Amino acid sequence: MITALSGDTSRLRATVDFVKEQDTATLLPLLLPGLDGPELRTLVERCDFSHAALLVFPPDKAALDATLADCGLAADAPPRPSVVVRKRLAQRHKRCEAELDVGVLRPAVECVDGVRRTVEVFALTVPPGSDLAPVAAHERERQHEAHVAFEVEAPDPLVLRGLCAAFGQYGATPDGGGYNPHENGTVFYFTAPAAAKAAYRRVELYVPGDHRDVLAAHLDEHRKRQPAESLLRLLTGAWTTQALATFARLEVADAMDEEQGVGVAELARNVGALAPNLATLLRYLTMLGVVSEDRDGFRLTDTGRLLRADAEGSMRPLALMYGGPFYESFAGLGHTVLTGQVAFEQRFGENHFDHFARDPELAELFDLSMAAGSRMFDPLPDHPVLVAAAEGGTVVDIAGGNGELLRRILSAHPRLHGILLERPHTVETARRFLGAAGHTARCTFRAGDFAEVPVGGDVYLLSRVLHDWDDERCREILRHCARAMPDTADLLVVERVLPADGSASLATAWDLHMMCNVGGRERRADHYARLFADAGLTLVDRAPLPLDGSVLHARKTGPTSNESRSSS
Repeated sequence: MITALSGDTSRLRATVDFVKEQDTATLLPLLLPGLDGPELRTLVERCDFSHAALLVFPPDKAALDATLADCGLAADAPPRPSVVVRKRLAQRHKRCEAELDVGVLRPAVECVDGVRRTVEVFALTVPPGSDLAPVAAHERERQHEAHVAFEVEAPDPLVLRGLCAAFGQYGATPDGGGYNPHENGTVFYFTAPAAAKAAYRRVELYVPGDHRDVLAAHLDEHRKRQPAESLLRLLTGAWTTQALATFARLEVADAMDEEQGVGVAELARNVGALAPNLATLLRYLTMLGVVSEDRDGFRLTDTGRLLRADAEGSMRPLALMYGGPFYESFAGLGHTVLTGQVAFEQRFGENHFDHFARDPELAELFDLSMAAGSRMFDPLPDHPVLVAAAEGGTVVDIAGGNGELLRRILSAHPRLHGILLERPHTVETARRFLGAAGHTARCTFRAGDFAEVPVGGDVYLLSRVLHDWDDERCREILRHCARAMPDTADLLVVERVLPADGSASLATAWDLHMMCNVGGRERRADHYARLFADAGLTLVDRAPLPLDGSVLHARKTGPTSNESRSSS
């Protein structure tokens, strides 16, 4: 770390000298001891030493300009807001971000190797008598924001992940980062190992563009090293759920777009909210990547667009469901863990199927929320058993909800016929939905329960059904299916399958959800195989689906379930 000298001018002059004297190939091994040979050459090809950075504390703009001039630097543009450093300072000093006026300048310097690099000057304005003086004193002493930076040449996800892994291999540890919408750039911070020989311990990878998908894993690794902060973020998960649900309920996303920013005052008028309170909500959602802020106001990100009611694959119904009845029931999770009683039933006095059936609006919301996860179905129409049945076969969708999965299958295979079995009120919803898609002539609708599975189909579907029930009820449902299935029929079961090795999976989260809200559970593949066997079925194959889903392929046990019929 640079030795703390009196005055920002001396500190900045030392930074300028450092930038002039260094180049990528010599600086990287100083920061990452042991890096040499092919690995060094690969990193030099992928990233360039671009700048060194310093945080200074001028009382006003004139003082900042004078400091730059004294160091031979010329600012050719006004300072841009520094989102990442402002946020880091706010967190470190328990300050409100709004009171920290942090800008960033990047004046160029001519280096001894003939390359033009920059000195990144962060400036926190600290007027005389300001209560920010202790912040300035602390930062001058600790130099938290002083760093050296490398700009990535080819900013694609594979390169970024490889660079992060390479830094980690040579002892650098993740130290935060962020996305700056004002300049559309993403930064990845690292702390160099203790054995580093450079004057700086903090290293930045700067990547043009929005790479928050890769950044998320980097930040997760950083938080693992900050257990108190990690726990605090976990404890505020309920705030995230309600923020998203409120955003969806007020239809704020529908009043925004992805191209043009909208001011808070205009948004507040359009959705009937209080402007200051809506601004607080939007700032929180900006942190989550749901919206972004620029000089024109707030605009939707790709993630936020999914909360529009008219978006393809809209997840707005899920937000309303998770922030509504399921949010209320999760308050009783402890009761379920202690007693085994379903928290939803304790909260609402009946099981969730009966509760939703009695309320038409809630029933429609539930059906829409199930369809909101329909991206899981994207590969299913191409499953070999559906392709094999495509020339005039019949697909039976058991408890098929509003018919979203059956619609996709019938659209992909114009000669297929469909039968949808559901509760009476849901059958009518599915009839309208499939009718709007033009499939009524090829689809039969049956109102009934699991004991009335239609006979004679070629392919039977159970999509996200078995996880609603305990093992005994699952065996009963599967036996009804097996009795209705001809010997040559196939059964496709769509579920999230618990990983056998305990790795992270959405199935693990849904296992908790099912226990709390319906008394069901997610299962491992071998568990499903045993349930199939108890019902006279054999698990033939399993294939992955999006959103951590799986499709399990089963057939009736017997001579027709041999390997020659396997779709694997």
